[in-house]
Amino acid sequence: MDAIEWQYIFNPELALDSLPFLLRGVPYTLGIALVSTAIGMVIGMIIALMRLSPSRALRWTARIYVSFMRGTPVLVFLFLIYFGLPFINIQFNALTSAIICFSLNGAAYISEIFRSSISSVERGQWEASAVLGMSPYITLKDIILPQAFRIAIPPLSSVLLDVIKGTSLAAMITVNEIFQNARVVGGREHDYMTMYILVAAIYWVICSIFGIFQDYLETVSSRYIIK
Repeated sequence: MDAIEWQYIFNPELALDSLPFLLRGVPYTLGIALVSTAIGMVIGMIIALMRLSPSRALRWTARIYVSFMRGTPVLVFLFLIYFGLPFINIQFNALTSAIICFSLNGAAYISEIFRSSISSVERGQWEASAVLGMSPYITLKDIILPQAFRIAIPPLSSVLLDVIKGTSLAAMITVNEIFQNARVVGGREHDYMTMYILVAAIYWVICSIFGIFQDYLETVSSRYIIK
């Protein structure tokens, strides 16, 4: 059996020389992920409240939205925004298109997290608040949502990690994030394997750091969840 020629699998010298260039894409990766998740949380909360609304029209509108976003590939939706909308005279640059795509897609998953978190708060707290003369809006804002947010922290963190990894798809529309920079170097040096291994390691480190922060938030929030 021939010996494995490791230089064709991973070139440490090329990886070290290329690392600064790849790291220039980190602000794009984190920027897209954090902004998209923040916008997705706002939209997701609206959709979650629509799903819990007594109005059948609102419930079905929200349900169809969630079904569509969860049932279509993110890359297809990204292409629809970046390449499709210009045909109807609506055009966004690559970075904006990526943020819109990940915000709208992430909102579908976040809405389900918020919906289940709100539903998991004991119904008796709604009833107790009504007895005390609190309006449904005040009850939701001051009593229910703070508890729901704490319950939602672990799954929301998982969505953020998925979005961070999913931003690599933005390379398909030439956003200069980590994966796009890796593709540029790989094409120039004819060594995609080294670049892909390196970019995988960078994503792993980023997600590990956010994972540690997630554990911290879960520990802190668990002290305040009302049993």
